[in-house]
Amino acid sequence: MANRYSLILLFVSLLLLTTLSVSCRQHRIPKSITFTRTVKSNDNVSEEDKSVKRKMNQKYLSTTDSMHRKYIPAPLLNGSEQIICRRSCIISYSKDTKIPNWVAWHLTSEHTDGDCPRDNAYYEDTDVPLPRATNEDYRGSGWSRGHMCPAGDNKWDAEAMRESNKLTNICPQHASLNTGLWNVIEHDCRKWAKKYGSVYIVCGPILLNKEHETIGRNKVVVPEAFFKVILRMNPQPAAIGFVVRNNDGKKKKDQFINTVDDIERITGIDFFPALPDSIEEKVEAYANINDW
Repeated sequence: MANRYSLILLFVSLLLLTTLSVSCRQHRIPKSITFTRTVKSNDNVSEEDKSVKRKMNQKYLSTTDSMHRKYIPAPLLNGSEQIICRRSCIISYSKDTKIPNWVAWHLTSEHTDGDCPRDNAYYEDTDVPLPRATNEDYRGSGWSRGHMCPAGDNKWDAEAMRESNKLTNICPQHASLNTGLWNVIEHDCRKWAKKYGSVYIVCGPILLNKEHETIGRNKVVVPEAFFKVILRMNPQPAAIGFVVRNNDGKKKKDQFINTVDDIERITGIDFFPALPDSIEEKVEAYANINDW
């Protein structure tokens, strides 16, 4: 009899775990998954490291549905990351820098607008370990709270709007860049989503120096620059990238256009690994603003 009860309890536990996993994939609840892998350099990666990366990537991509796989970068080889599933985006968070490594989302034409007002409050994210960024770290620092996945892309849903203001989606950003060039690129992405039906976006900080400025008691790292890569699949696959310095952001955006390949070399991040190689190699090697 005891064995029968044990089997019943095991079955119920497995059923609950399966339900939670499916719920996360549908973004009904937030869930985080942590991958840790460190190598000395992204150059001359050994066959063993490549094999580990491929195995990690298979597990990594299984955390969400096939539509979202198009925009999830490959796992980082250098350092650790915590993957957080949100309603509107997926975040790769670094506990070392207290900012995201990258944030990725699929922006559809339907999600370019909505009735949800902007939430002007910012929230400490309890889904990541201590120490972590707090509002007190930003207060009096001279740096603004710069969204990676912008609030303007989340007006379609109140929960998505609130989650966009969690500090795991935020980096210390020059105020003029935040309201200037970075904002212009965000508006362009919404324009392209309307024009082409949808776009896949990944953006995040670039850490160029060996040592970085930090803010607050929790030593939140201030990036030297930011990147954003955009992929569309219609009417034919195309991609474009931007790199902007974390300064006043008053220069025209076309001075900062890069190919996805260029940004991969700068950041060490492998973008859009789920694309067929023939498409990935073509779109990542070319960028022309006139094609958009």
